[in-house]
Amino acid sequence: MPAPAPTWDPAQYLRHAGPRARPFTDLLARVPDLSPSSRRRSSGGGPHGHPPRIADLGCGPGNVTVLLADRWPTARITGYDNSPRMLERAQEYAGPTPRGGHLDFAAADALTWTPAEPCDLVISNATLQWVPGHVERFADWIGRLAPGGVLAFQVPGNFDAPSHRLMRELAHSRRWRGRLAGALRHDGAVLTPEAYLAHLTAAGCTADVWETTYVHLLPGDDAVLDWVKGTGLRPVLTALDDDPQARDAFVEEYRTVLRAAYPAGAHGTPFPFRRIFAVARKDANR
Repeated sequence: MPAPAPTWDPAQYLRHAGPRARPFTDLLARVPDLSPSSRRRSSGGGPHGHPPRIADLGCGPGNVTVLLADRWPTARITGYDNSPRMLERAQEYAGPTPRGGHLDFAAADALTWTPAEPCDLVISNATLQWVPGHVERFADWIGRLAPGGVLAFQVPGNFDAPSHRLMRELAHSRRWRGRLAGALRHDGAVLTPEAYLAHLTAAGCTADVWETTYVHLLPGDDAVLDWVKGTGLRPVLTALDDDPQARDAFVEEYRTVLRAAYPAGAHGTPFPFRRIFAVARKDANR
């Protein structure tokens, strides 16, 4: 039986909102201007075309989705997520944007979602690692981009880091494997940068793919544990949600090995985090 989909805690996720947002802003900086597409030019929308249509796939609590309105003030932006709690939190940002655009949020699963109308930008921040076979969705998403439109995403590339490796080792240990077998994905969760480049160029895009390792300096006690409670540990917390005693026991075991792997320093705990980025622009003639 497949593991249940992880449940999400927006408050826990947002405890590290600053460093979590950094990769999105770096991704956004490499997205080219969204020039008026032939779809808009042919619609009689005036010399500047219609406002850009943007989809944020896996928007979470919406705190970075609003940055899209800063870059494209007149855009119609929809954030999509499959977590009711994340979408509820995101609603505080919904509505007209200051310079004539509009922002809303809707339920959708990246495993099956396809744009209902042509988009100028489909962007995804730290979501696709949760979507098995996500590269198989690229053709659908790129196919629904307007000519010259952009698909941009970033995913964590740290599945071999101690934070994830130790979590898997503990979940597969004799004590926990009966409860947690299959809860954590690893092999194939993300591809190499070279593989993403190959898939995107094969789909008819000009692609820019790169990787970056951030070294976050996290404050507080057990800072790395606090970070992963908002993301990578969610499948374990979900699988053990019906047994609080077992859940707390796993967290305590994990806390111990994390302290050894990520010792705190005088100014915080250094936490290296590798991420993979891709910006792919569809041929304007397609």
